[in-house]
This record gives sequence, C-alpha cells and structure tokens, in this order.
Amino acid sequence: MSETKTGVQLESHMVIRRPLVTEKGVHASERLNAYAFEIHPLATKSDVKVAVEELWGVRVAAVRTQSRKGKPRRQGATMGHSKGWKKAVVKLHDEDRISFF
Repeated sequence: MSETKTGVQLESHMVIRRPLVTEKGVHASERLNAYAFEIHPLATKSDVKVAVEELWGVRVAAVRTQSRKGKPRRQGATMGHSKGWKKAVVKLHDEDRISFF
C-alpha cells in the first residue's frame, strides 16, 4: 500500500488497471521482456514497480510511464473528446516472465 502526493492510498490491485494487449505490446513482451499496463492516474513509477512485483511475483528492472491525452471525438453534430489515461511499460529481469494467457 502506497500513498500518492494527494494523500490517496493505493493498493497493488488498484494501481494496475489492466494489461495492454496490442500488437506492439506483444512484440515488446516477446523480444524485450517489457509489458504494458494501463495504470491509475495518480500512481508513480515506484507504485507500479511494487504492484507488479506483488501481483505476479517477478523482479522489475525498469518502469517507464506516459500520460496519454484524450483524442477529439464526434457524435453526430456534438464534439467532445475521449478520456485521458496513464500507461506504464515495465521491463522485467531477464529470467522473469508474465503469462496473461
């Protein structure tokens, strides 16, 4: 359990929202041993590292995060935009693997 800058307590299962299974992500997991996740917007790199190590029992070598902006969307004549989200790419120790399937 870790506390963010805003004082919110985040459990490990709250930090990682879902794995991102995309063509690019699967390629990175097979060749580079790096896995992509959608994470809580207030989570930090250290929160992500602790959460992945607790949930999957692996050793994390590095964590990179990105804040993704929402894209403009249109529903008929009404303009809006999709919600922004946060992404983390987690590189594991060479001997560790995560199996999603």
